[in-house]
Amino acid sequence: MLQKLSQRFSNVIKKLSGQGRLSAENIEGAAAEIRAALLEADVALPVADSFLAAVKERALGIPAGALNPGKMFAAIFHRQLAEMMGGESAALNLKKPPAVVLICGLQGAGKTTTLAKIAKRLKTREKKRVLLASTDVRRPAALEQLRQLAEAADVRCFESGQMSSALARAAGILPQARRELADAVLVDTAGRTALDEELMREISDLAALLRPAETLFTVDAMQGQDAVNVAAEFARALPLTGIVLTKFDGDSRGGAALSARAATGKPVKFVGTGEKPDDLDLFHPGRFAGRLLGMGDIAGLAELAREKTTAATAERLRRGISRPGGFDLNDQLLQLREMKKMGGVKSVLEKMPGAQNFAAAANDEKPLKMMEAAILSMTPGERAEPEIIKASRKRRIAAGAGVTVPDINRLLKQFEHARKLMKKVAQKPSAAARLMQGIFSPR
Repeated sequence: MLQKLSQRFSNVIKKLSGQGRLSAENIEGAAAEIRAALLEADVALPVADSFLAAVKERALGIPAGALNPGKMFAAIFHRQLAEMMGGESAALNLKKPPAVVLICGLQGAGKTTTLAKIAKRLKTREKKRVLLASTDVRRPAALEQLRQLAEAADVRCFESGQMSSALARAAGILPQARRELADAVLVDTAGRTALDEELMREISDLAALLRPAETLFTVDAMQGQDAVNVAAEFARALPLTGIVLTKFDGDSRGGAALSARAATGKPVKFVGTGEKPDDLDLFHPGRFAGRLLGMGDIAGLAELAREKTTAATAERLRRGISRPGGFDLNDQLLQLREMKKMGGVKSVLEKMPGAQNFAAAANDEKPLKMMEAAILSMTPGERAEPEIIKASRKRRIAAGAGVTVPDINRLLKQFEHARKLMKKVAQKPSAAARLMQGIFSPR
């Protein structure tokens, strides 16, 4: 659905680009199309109308003779979209250890797995000592699930014994955190299928006892505006400091991301993008707005590449571009493997400017696996000099990789295209090429 929303926004801007100038009439027409797209994405009506009123006010202030109406409107649209979602990313406040992060939400929203993802992020990226704890005494497997997730994230888990109440468990958390010199304590709470007085009273008492530095509410992005409305109810009862959008890789309409800030007054801090422990991203409103408008997220792509690519691998990629012999199939194999580390073709294309439509069709990772298998079936000499691969060699490689000769032909054709591109980058790097080289530069 986000790709559909991005396409509709891009179409609106494209139409304006064909106009000679921005006028009250074409601005109103663009606003009507955007409003329909926002409401279809399940953005709250008051939020959509307030957003469009601000866009129209800014757009109508552009001088009548201004050039590039599409670009000007896109800039206004991007700025207002980012502002609606909070403007800047909001990191966790963990200045005074042991800093408590309390997480709450409805049942099935992904609280416990989100907590483990945050724990891993804090440990691996920020080198924090983390303690996980559960105050959920209602779900029989809650503590065992958290214990397993803590083990997977390589962090400590608070052992509460047979304590039968949430407050009794909570009372022992901070003393253990201090004994273990924990920097952060991530506390899970019980979920509910609906709001009730008992739930709110329990969570309120926990917050009073633990005095959390952060109180995060998990929102299932697939629930759309209903989930945001529930978050607003929690915000009235608890000192929420932020929101985590979970299951954002599913069939999300996008309304939760676009209106969570406006509906609750609290920033979206993290976005869950998959089931793996690393599938949690810091939410950047400006970058997210850029992706929705087809501008991509080069900064996010560079960040991801630097995180996943070692200095040694980055140097090998750089040498592959600049060596006298040129780019070969060993370099192609290395690039394929780095792309897999970064989440595959779809994940990379989603962050490339203008490539969102291709990303929508890139869910199938089979071609990547086929290419890797084919290259691994080649001899070192064939990888270094692909031009020696003739008919008999193609048959042998295809048989070894479990693919067909036409598959090998496609691979070699794609490789030749990549080699020509890399040669241009090495000989006369454009601004875009230099940027892409910077993505894979060592830390």
